[in-house]
Amino acid sequence: MLTKLKNKYSSLPVQVRASLWFLITNFMQKAISVISTPIFTRLLTTEQYGEYNVFQSWLGIITVIVTLNISAGVFLQGMVKFEDDAKVYASTMQGLTLTLCSVWTVIYFIFRDFFNQLLNLSTAQMCYMLLLIWTTAVFYFWSTEQRVKNKYRLMVTIITIVAIAQPALGVVLVIFSDATYKATARILGLVIVNIAAYGWCFFIQMKRGKKFFSKKYWIYALKFNLPLVPHYLSQTLLYNVDRIMISRYISESKAGIYSLAYSVAVLMTMVNASLNQTLGPWVYRKIKERKAQEIASVEYSAMLIIAVANMLLIMLAPEAISIFAPPEYSEAIWVVPPVALGTFFMFMYDMFAPFQFYFEKSWFIMLASVSGAVLNIALNYICLSPDLLNLGYVAAGYTTLICYVLYALGHYACMRWVCRKHLDGVRVYDTKVLLGVSICFVTAGILISLTYNAPILRYSLVGVILVLLLIFRKRVTAFVKKLLSLRKLQRSQ
Repeated sequence: MLTKLKNKYSSLPVQVRASLWFLITNFMQKAISVISTPIFTRLLTTEQYGEYNVFQSWLGIITVIVTLNISAGVFLQGMVKFEDDAKVYASTMQGLTLTLCSVWTVIYFIFRDFFNQLLNLSTAQMCYMLLLIWTTAVFYFWSTEQRVKNKYRLMVTIITIVAIAQPALGVVLVIFSDATYKATARILGLVIVNIAAYGWCFFIQMKRGKKFFSKKYWIYALKFNLPLVPHYLSQTLLYNVDRIMISRYISESKAGIYSLAYSVAVLMTMVNASLNQTLGPWVYRKIKERKAQEIASVEYSAMLIIAVANMLLIMLAPEAISIFAPPEYSEAIWVVPPVALGTFFMFMYDMFAPFQFYFEKSWFIMLASVSGAVLNIALNYICLSPDLLNLGYVAAGYTTLICYVLYALGHYACMRWVCRKHLDGVRVYDTKVLLGVSICFVTAGILISLTYNAPILRYSLVGVILVLLLIFRKRVTAFVKKLLSLRKLQRSQ
């Protein structure tokens, strides 16, 4: 059996094997993050856990500002476009990113007091952040080069080591650090592992390319990425700004509790990602073949699976939170429902977005991202500010949910416009079906949250869902077989 599987694996094209390992390592990284969460929630107080997660939120935002996300799309595109000069291109992108990081480091130290007060971070934490930004970008450059060349063994090894070493070293440093600096100790663990695991990538690519500056490539990268910064920044703000504003207007303790609910919701994003990675290429192919009308039946099934999975998470939120953290985090159960509901609407966004990407209507994606981020900040300010509604930190989950709903609606409208303009007006999805499932799901999710103090009723509802899954097991099995056939089809092409 093992020999047969090994032979079958060896017969796969290198592109398929590389994709398989990239998927495995991505899943493993998130799984280890989920597994390590209960450890750190027991080593850190809610305030310290909140401080660490607020740092992570700022890290995502500042990364876009400092590096302009050059290690993202523009680098991959450039590696393909300038294939004959790829080594020089890679080394000059390393040079550009190091220059940007250095300039921002100088700016930070000139206005250190201002930035520390604005971000509510210490000088040590800011220095660690800048190091994390640079080393992470360095690794992205190197790993993207490996992906383009379908070289995955060394990269998978490094990702695995880092995924294990960061939380392991973090635990050691947190245990032996003073109570005042436990959050900083957790951050220091990330920095040490990043430098040790990623630092050499910079010197390898610089040695190969032998060029730090290229006017041609620097201008190309800046012209390509600068217009996209609002999009990148808005996406990051939409995901992170609620924790920052909770910390600012309420407390770091509540930000920590809120962050735990997001950590639990990572489980659902893993399901989202897995389905999208399977369905995405198939959807693009159907659009290319002008068979968009065949997409709906498969996507409806996927949408129902996401809805049921999120429903089970909402139902079992009290148990999930008790596993992930000690009693002082128990309030996080009230944040799980809106976060899980938001995950569902992010999946719906992925149902609509491919049409805009395929026909290169990226302007609307940027507009939707900016609008969503601005609306989220405004709603959070209105709901969290002590001078206005002051509704408490749980409200931030519902403001984010509202933004995700509007985000999905906006992309649905744009998809309809694209279909009218480029696909002869085909109606890919039935609006009544989408609205019906969405309204039922949101209503059920909110009603279920009201049963958290009635465990017998809640367990009865879980039983009902399990019985329904058993009754409709043939349909579920058929859909799984459909997904497997899609994966097989993608591998053969």
